[in-house]
Amino acid sequence: MKLRINVKGGIRRLKFYLDPVITIQILIPISIFLLFFIIPLGVVVFSPILYAEAGAYSPIDVFKDPKFISFKPVGSPIIIRDLHIDNRTITRITVLGASYGIILNSLINASIVTVGATFLGVIVAFILARYNFPGRTILRILATVPLLITPFINAYVVRKIFSYNGLISWFISDILDLPYQIHIDKLAGVAIAQIMTFYPIVYLNVFASICNIDPSLEEQAENLGAKGFRLFRTVTLPLSLPGLAAGAAIVFIFSLEDLGAPIAFRERRLMSMYIFEGIRAAYAGEILPGTATLALILLMIALAVFIGIKKYVSLKQYAMLSRGGRWRPRLRRPGIKGLMVIYLVIFPLVAFTALPQIGVFVFTFSEKWAGPLPEGFTLKYITEIVANPDVSRAVVNSLTYSFIALLLIVLTGVSASYVVSRARIFGVELLDVLITSPIAIPGLAIAAGYFMFFTKFFKYTSLDPFTTGPAILLILAYSIRRLPFTARAVFAGLQQVHVALEEASLNLGAGRFKTLRSIVLPLIGLNVLSGALVSFVYCMSETSVSVTLGGIEPSQAPITYMMYEYMWGGKVWGPHLVAALGVLLITIQLIVIIIVNLVLKQRYAYIGV
Repeated sequence: MKLRINVKGGIRRLKFYLDPVITIQILIPISIFLLFFIIPLGVVVFSPILYAEAGAYSPIDVFKDPKFISFKPVGSPIIIRDLHIDNRTITRITVLGASYGIILNSLINASIVTVGATFLGVIVAFILARYNFPGRTILRILATVPLLITPFINAYVVRKIFSYNGLISWFISDILDLPYQIHIDKLAGVAIAQIMTFYPIVYLNVFASICNIDPSLEEQAENLGAKGFRLFRTVTLPLSLPGLAAGAAIVFIFSLEDLGAPIAFRERRLMSMYIFEGIRAAYAGEILPGTATLALILLMIALAVFIGIKKYVSLKQYAMLSRGGRWRPRLRRPGIKGLMVIYLVIFPLVAFTALPQIGVFVFTFSEKWAGPLPEGFTLKYITEIVANPDVSRAVVNSLTYSFIALLLIVLTGVSASYVVSRARIFGVELLDVLITSPIAIPGLAIAAGYFMFFTKFFKYTSLDPFTTGPAILLILAYSIRRLPFTARAVFAGLQQVHVALEEASLNLGAGRFKTLRSIVLPLIGLNVLSGALVSFVYCMSETSVSVTLGGIEPSQAPITYMMYEYMWGGKVWGPHLVAALGVLLITIQLIVIIIVNLVLKQRYAYIGV
């Protein structure tokens, strides 16, 4: 009898939740993700078989080819030589990094970047979360400046700063009058640029975790004798591991798939560049050997890191027996030694990491920047955005694609988040994982999947980029990749709306759709808008998919592809025009940050935070 009652109750619950409105809301995201996310990635998984290069180059050959994996380093990581310049002997130290093959280079580089970004991010997060000092707000702003998106040009500025006639060498040889020049390039330059770009991801995640630690736990540890570094090592750091693990995992994945730094440093010996150039070569019907296999390796590594970090964190116990309610963060005044470290070490270091974004503005408004310092002032590169028809068309394309993608993002994000938040049915957690997973999937893997899937199985249709151009695929890729920002914002809004309001509406005779339209959406409108604005910013600055697919038809290319063309193509004043486009992207992002934080009173969502 009890079993019969449970079965009837389960059937009634399914009928209640699986009404036509919720059923449609389930089908919309599942259908979109199945066709434009899961299946293309499945094609990447089987790509070494589907795209075997006429049987002449099997996936196993990739691991035998020293071009991809070599345990004997090629090239000297550091070259030191003396030069005679202006009757003066200068010792030039050139740091390049040794090559171990494309696959190992990528893994080694990503590991170095992750360690460096984690070390710097944790230090900055701890100082800002635990100490109150004059200039703390300025330090927080400087620490987030590298997250302002400026594809290619920020890494190019890093290359400029560390060149033999750059700012660092000028400071050492001319200001300090020391007979040395520092030149960092190629693999080493890529690592430096990525650390400077990605460490704020770790900082923001760890900062949020530390601020959420119950202060009484650290106070009890102090009462038991734990002080200083021991307190940090045994209490603060372990309790902040969820944020640390999430930030480090995202940095590792982003480093593997990054194209901006390799393109700026013209470093081809990385998986991201090889996959990119392999797909570009396929435009003419020629596939570089191993391209499909490397795309699969990149996807598998990213998935393994993402799943491994989630499993590692879930196996640990981080629950806090708190006294309940909200608490103020433990902020204390540092001593004299602490202030000296903050002002003489941390402040200059964080300010230095903000130099690439500052350099974007310098490149934009200077007539030339041939030596260590810029020369002249001009507005011609800003006006060139409008005057140059190719550039202005790319800007219009990006705006068009981003707005159309935003419609799909809002439709899918609201539908999926509402189902996850409200429907108490089996398997709804999988939908939550599905809509948030694109943030951990490399854009190059998605681009490779789209190219392989739609050119092979949708040939001569509107989804074939060689038939109608890449516009439709770019819109679909944007909507998939940037959906998590809107979805999480909507989900947060739904968590604040009590389900009793909807139940009252349903009990009074309103249908599910009317309740959703007249009750739910008005209450979460600000969350939808703020999430959509953040998604729009990241659609505008999408790089991996844009530069990989955008070149199929240049007239349909987005803004970031045009930045790549001017950076890589060696066009006249290319870096200056790329910098001007970077300033345009920064301006859009700053406007959105102001609207989201000050007008909508919402929290701006950075990647991974």
